[in-house]
Amino acid sequence: MSQTRKIAVLPGDGIGSEIVAQAVRVLRALEPHGLVLDLAEAPVGGTAYDLAGDPLPAATLALAREADAVLFGAVGGWQWDRLPREKRPEQAILGLRKSLQLFANLRPATIHAGLESASTLRPEVVEGMDVLIIRELTGDIYFGQPRGLRTTGEGLREGFDTMHYDESEIRRIAHVGFRSAMKRHRRLCSVDKANVLETSQLWRDVTTEVGRDYPEVELSHMYVDNAAMQLLRNPRQFDVIVTGNLFGDILSDEASMLTGSIGMLPSASLDAAGKGLYEPIHGSAPDIAGKDVANPLATILSAAMMLRYSLDAEPHARRIEAAVAAVLAQGLRTADIAEKGQPVIGTRAMGDAVVAALG
Repeated sequence: MSQTRKIAVLPGDGIGSEIVAQAVRVLRALEPHGLVLDLAEAPVGGTAYDLAGDPLPAATLALAREADAVLFGAVGGWQWDRLPREKRPEQAILGLRKSLQLFANLRPATIHAGLESASTLRPEVVEGMDVLIIRELTGDIYFGQPRGLRTTGEGLREGFDTMHYDESEIRRIAHVGFRSAMKRHRRLCSVDKANVLETSQLWRDVTTEVGRDYPEVELSHMYVDNAAMQLLRNPRQFDVIVTGNLFGDILSDEASMLTGSIGMLPSASLDAAGKGLYEPIHGSAPDIAGKDVANPLATILSAAMMLRYSLDAEPHARRIEAAVAAVLAQGLRTADIAEKGQPVIGTRAMGDAVVAALG
């Protein structure tokens, strides 16, 4: 008998509930094929604040901790912008990353066949693009201390943040990068700013040391400004990119837009044991919430990543990805990926199509 795996389902705000609902339908459709899941839902983000006064209530965090994986929607919205920073919806995802020790963010940026013209680059530049960006999540300037705002003796306001990594943090994310490259085309590009930052020099030194354990992987180094340019110039030169929190935040968003729509791109955030939080890379899009127009494919593909990385269910992951590819091959499009004059379907209808393609 197949083992039941517990999934914490956290839809969040805006379009989160709509897109997560379609991913759940897809997972349920796999149950006749042997997938056994216990899906438990809880509030998070602004929705949780309205219910419990906290964007990450204790009960939601407890569920996430006891689950085998977390399926996450999106958080945020204008109605919570005036809350104190510690109560804003975005603190939920930061709190989950910290509490679950999710240090490795995996963002594949892939051009699906038939969507080349959706990119802002020429189709021949992005055709066949398949890049995996691995971003360190729990260190760097976002978490370094000291940080803050203060007034100088001259009466000038100043802000300050500290970029910080120790070698253990760099070593563990480097191993994730090399292991990922081993499963792909065995090319790893480490991105830093070692020409001006001491933190980046340590990053480069440690990554080079770790690389000696993976002689089969071709390791290269690139400054972040050049990497940003090269992603636009020739994205197909990259296989796997590993980089720090700040640079990874920027580069992964840039790479996502090369694909034409952030509505197509999933992500995984993993701990050392492979437990992860899975979410689309886009936000809560409150302007289209409740209108049945959001693209659920990034969330559905995030569920596929969950099956692959946390639940050891590779055949089911491939089944979902094949179903998404089949739906796109049929010409079915939500508004964000449709060409001018092309028929458009809604969130629910796209979910229906993927479920039907699963057979």
